[in-house]
Amino acid sequence: MNNEEKEGGFISHLTELRKRLIHSFLFLFVFFIGCYFFAENIYGFLVDPFAKAVKDDGSERRLIFTALQETFLTYLKVSFFTAFFVTCPFILMQIWKFIAPGLYKHEKLAIMPYLILTPILFLLGGMLVYYLIMPLAIKFFLSFESTGISTSLPIQLEAKVNEYLSLVMKLIFAFGLSFQLPVVLSLLARVGIVDSQFLKDRRKYVVVIIFATAALLTPPDPITQIGLAIPLLILYELSIFSVKFIENKNLEKTDA
Repeated sequence: MNNEEKEGGFISHLTELRKRLIHSFLFLFVFFIGCYFFAENIYGFLVDPFAKAVKDDGSERRLIFTALQETFLTYLKVSFFTAFFVTCPFILMQIWKFIAPGLYKHEKLAIMPYLILTPILFLLGGMLVYYLIMPLAIKFFLSFESTGISTSLPIQLEAKVNEYLSLVMKLIFAFGLSFQLPVVLSLLARVGIVDSQFLKDRRKYVVVIIFATAALLTPPDPITQIGLAIPLLILYELSIFSVKFIENKNLEKTDA
């Protein structure tokens, strides 16, 4: 292959990549516009854990905003967050279509499960936040309110619209990304960087790293930190079984 053919092949790859990126951005933009029309409903869905956690405490709760543009910008964030969440499978599909022609059949079969597992694990992490971690964390934070008996004035939460959304988004992304641990470790095992024995021997260090990471990614309260650390420890143990399964498969191929 001469230099002109190499250059032509490189340019065609760049053209294909640009086309895939444009399709992804257009798809994301269309969903962003569509989600904006339902931003209030989507935000209401995200606020529901807070509403359920405080509905029986006898107080008239509300969310406030302190800047004129705060609610508008919050709805934009909600729309983009939802659009990105929905279009992630499409973006992964575009990435797959770009790299698939250059892969052998066995390589395609090896990568395909990870493309399916990635959004599923992210969704599981988000569901854990929404249905379990957020209600527990809200009740924990509200326990520090005061009626004013022991203080000169009562201490009561008036959550800001933007701050509440930022907290929910941060937790969903933290849990969603952290739940990719089995995918990352399995890929590292496939390329020979780690093996099951390596993961077993470093288990005690990983426990410390996981709790330190949970402390960095979540608010400074034990509920969310433990709520992230424990699932990660379980996923790490499942990753060891996954890596061991990959090793056995490779051993069977070698023996054959």
